[in-house]
Amino acid sequence: MPFRFPLAAVLLVREEAEKREERALQKIQVDITRVLLQIEQLTVDIANTHIARERAMQKPIPAVELHSYLFKIQACEEAKKTLLKTLQALELDRDQQLKVYQAAHRDHETIIDMFNEQRETYEQKQARSEQKSLDDIFGARRHRS
Repeated sequence: MPFRFPLAAVLLVREEAEKREERALQKIQVDITRVLLQIEQLTVDIANTHIARERAMQKPIPAVELHSYLFKIQACEEAKKTLLKTLQALELDRDQQLKVYQAAHRDHETIIDMFNEQRETYEQKQARSEQKSLDDIFGARRHRS
């Protein structure tokens, strides 16, 4: 008789729940990475615009051009502030999702532990039963002799 785990359906559900929560956590992490890259790019853009403005000030240029550098810097700084707020929200989401994932992982591990214990018990019973059968056969043969 093969081993049957009575909570096999629960095990599958818990496994899928863990995978789902892990995927959600990974998506948040990807979003955080994307936002960090955007922030870094804006930081580089701001620095490059400052350098370009300083170089432009070395020669006579129209005031409109200087203002365009300042407007670009301000726009980049505003975008960076917005992205920093987004990053902060994503980090909070990540922390919450990590807790949800850890709970799902614990639930899955609990069922796996139960599965392993029941499987081990089953295998021990099977081994005892097999040994008893062998002992009975050996005893019957010995008794006939």
